[in-house]
Amino acid sequence: EVQLVESGGGLVRPGGSLRLSCAAAGFTFSSYTMTWVRQAPGKGLEWVSSINSGGGRTTYGDSVKGRFTISRDNAKNTLYLQLNSLQTEDTAMYYCAKGVGDSATDYTPPVRIHYRGQGTQVTVSS
Repeated sequence: EVQLVESGGGLVRPGGSLRLSCAAAGFTFSSYTMTWVRQAPGKGLEWVSSINSGGGRTTYGDSVKGRFTISRDNAKNTLYLQLNSLQTEDTAMYYCAKGVGDSATDYTPPVRIHYRGQGTQVTVSS
């Protein structure tokens, strides 16, 4: 059974930083592209960033490019998202998601997602 557990969210002031983590279990983590998506209140799901299985290929949505950094530690079965220069518009529930595979269609938008976790809330407010 696929398990994805996000953590690291919280309340932060504009301009601040957070680091989200996603602990994965139940599948061969090192074989799949992983993705972060988010959902702001009253809005649809938005793709944030993806990383291929080896970590050598990363992609970002335009709204977070240059501010967020995705990474992974395959030895620890953990996915990360470093959020810098946070803005109020970044307020959302952030979800970690497992890709369908590890091809370009998994990390190039529109990305393919097989399963996502329960999410961690990020609130940016002064």
